[in-house]
Amino acid sequence: MATQVTPPRGMRDFLPAEKAGREHALGVIRRSFAAHGFDEIETPVMEDSARLHSGLGGDNEKLGFAVLKRGLAPADALAAAESGDLLGLADLGLRFDLTVPLARFYATHRAALPTVFRAIQIAPVWRAERPQKGRYRQFVQCDIDIIGEAGPLAEIELITATMAALDALGLTGCSVRINDRRILTALLAHWNVPTDLNERALITIDKLDKIGVDGVVTELEGLGIPTDGIAETLRSIASAGWDLLGSASEPDAAAAPAWLDPAAYADLLALRDTLPGADLVFDPTLVRGMGYYTGTIFEIAHPELGYSLGGGGRYDGMIGRFLGVDVPACGFSIGFERIVDLLGDAGASAENAVVLIHEKDAAPGRLVALKTALVAQGLRVRLEHRTKNLKALLGRAAEAGYGRYAFVTDETADAATLEFRPLAG
Repeated sequence: MATQVTPPRGMRDFLPAEKAGREHALGVIRRSFAAHGFDEIETPVMEDSARLHSGLGGDNEKLGFAVLKRGLAPADALAAAESGDLLGLADLGLRFDLTVPLARFYATHRAALPTVFRAIQIAPVWRAERPQKGRYRQFVQCDIDIIGEAGPLAEIELITATMAALDALGLTGCSVRINDRRILTALLAHWNVPTDLNERALITIDKLDKIGVDGVVTELEGLGIPTDGIAETLRSIASAGWDLLGSASEPDAAAAPAWLDPAAYADLLALRDTLPGADLVFDPTLVRGMGYYTGTIFEIAHPELGYSLGGGGRYDGMIGRFLGVDVPACGFSIGFERIVDLLGDAGASAENAVVLIHEKDAAPGRLVALKTALVAQGLRVRLEHRTKNLKALLGRAAEAGYGRYAFVTDETADAATLEFRPLAG
């Protein structure tokens, strides 16, 4: 029995029609981001291992693919195994996100970049995930980031540009769940969580949607955190909205519940008021898994899905790790693979893609002349030999994204005399 030949586990091939749909969606996203003043950059697929594992990447660092040093000897592997430092065998690694490479890029090219730099990054990343539906080891991220803008204008531009891209793709009904890390810090302080356990506690709270209130309380207890009142708070804040400071027109910090950071919440209120066209939903339990976030955090929600379509936030401390000087930064990432699955077969119009069907003895020069004339009109053109099973040929052409076909006969004088017929999808 022949061995099945497949791509590496968690990675995929894309047939021409699938690739065309993906490129169409990427083109829509690129054009939308560029229209909002962002510029596309490119970074290497690999970065220094020490940089990728410096604590900036959160839990994703554990999922990184390492690239071994050249010239290693068996003794090096034995020494690494004995010391427990297997990562010491690597000097490079595949990027697991686009944020860490961006921080390095900015540190490298800062002198050549504007004071406020708006970046687009659309590229594959790699994580050693356990493959399952919607979760892959190689996938594309679509990121926009603003570096150098400390005020809320960064969040406003990022949310506006991201929602515009989703609208351009035809994804309506999306909302933005929003929170602030300062509110999470205040929540943990209200629960008397020891500071050194804050990040571990946030990782647990981030699982709220999956394990529920009781599951969160149980995990926090396992960390040695006192849990009196935590369940009650989690259940009560589930319905928290935009009225926690009383009147929206005259907010009063004194009206804030004990677990809330009033200043951070007021900033979110101001952000919402500046974005009347976006559906912003306050979610005080939104965490975002990355430990590098320092302020506003957000995720895209869709009414038909139980998972987010992207997210981001403010990470003012990251670039300072490279430069030694803090630089404000904020970013938003679209979950491209999930969006492509949601779009299905939506793609470029097939009307401008045509097939010319010819006999095997047709003169090549004549065929190329016809094809060249149609291409000059802005059409996508494929030449196909006529086969006995014409129905199968037309079916494959339709699956490949072609919308019309014509026969090249002895009577075909030029491109204008071709009679095109629609291809059934």
